[in-house]
Amino acid sequence: MGGSDGGAAAKSVVESKEWYLAAYAPENVPTSDHLKLRSVTISLEYDSVADQHVAVQLLLISVDPYLRSTITGRDGDLYLPRPPLNKAITGFGIGRVVRSKNKNFNEGDIVINPFSPVAEYSIIPADFLRKIDQTTDIALPNYLSCLGVPGFTAWVAIEVLGNPKPGSNVFISAAAGGVGMFAGQLAKLKGCRVVGSTGSNDKVQLIKDEFGYDEGFNYHEESDFDVALAKYFPDGIDLYLDNVGGKLLDDVLNHVNKGAHIVISGMISQYNTIPAEREGVKNLLNMVGKDVKMQGFLCGSYLNQFGEFAQLMEKYIKEEKIKPKHKINQGIESFFESFVSLFSSSNLGKVIVQVAT
Repeated sequence: MGGSDGGAAAKSVVESKEWYLAAYAPENVPTSDHLKLRSVTISLEYDSVADQHVAVQLLLISVDPYLRSTITGRDGDLYLPRPPLNKAITGFGIGRVVRSKNKNFNEGDIVINPFSPVAEYSIIPADFLRKIDQTTDIALPNYLSCLGVPGFTAWVAIEVLGNPKPGSNVFISAAAGGVGMFAGQLAKLKGCRVVGSTGSNDKVQLIKDEFGYDEGFNYHEESDFDVALAKYFPDGIDLYLDNVGGKLLDDVLNHVNKGAHIVISGMISQYNTIPAEREGVKNLLNMVGKDVKMQGFLCGSYLNQFGEFAQLMEKYIKEEKIKPKHKINQGIESFFESFVSLFSSSNLGKVIVQVAT
């Protein structure tokens, strides 16, 4: 088998802190009444690990907006099933194997788990784990950002679905976030003019100085999005990557060019609102007159292209053509605060919690 008592970790029984869902949050920003931290006792003895399972120590966990839609208590809000109450929540994580009963994994392997419990230690099936090559000089946080779901989402949106021509006018909302920062850089590599919207002046400066955006604006300081879009896109919008939804999407429809593409990867402005109170889109008629294509997508539907993406993105990283930006908070205790911060415009770049080293 992949592990044995000879490679045992230093501890055989641990007190593991984990975040669990205590109550569903149908609206507004979740509170400590919904997500809670507790300690559970876990045996890491070899005999305590089920066949084809591994025991993993969590090192890094990604903090992502999609979690908000999964904990509303409603079915159908997003593509992931409603998580059960009183169970540890999950996210995209990186861990170290400390026990293995699977021949493909050895103790000491560093693995990526798209369904990692937000827990210091866990015993999990090995089905979805993927090893990280520890001989490369790629920093581990990159596997949760440019080489993870945010980077892959940006790549699918820009390279596969949007595919703008050189010289195209590209608009990206939430431009300093996990998806937006890579989408803007990928669009620039295709020779496009790229403008982003963000939630602060510091972020506007960041996307221009570090990510190569041509222009950007702080949506908190724009009282009329129609006016702002007319200013930054006097020649119209050819591709819009929407991470926000709501009024901004509605106003973009007034500024699209003939044959424009609108690619939707998220709608963070609507996540904390119940369906009956969400902002509607009134300007859809422009799609008819201008032959516009609007498409939402799940990056999971394009996993057959992940190898192509990873190879290209690794090349870009090594050539320093893609620059990641991470906000790394320390300790599993910081997960809740990190998650809530996603809805406050306070972060620069991809939010990650470092649980262990």
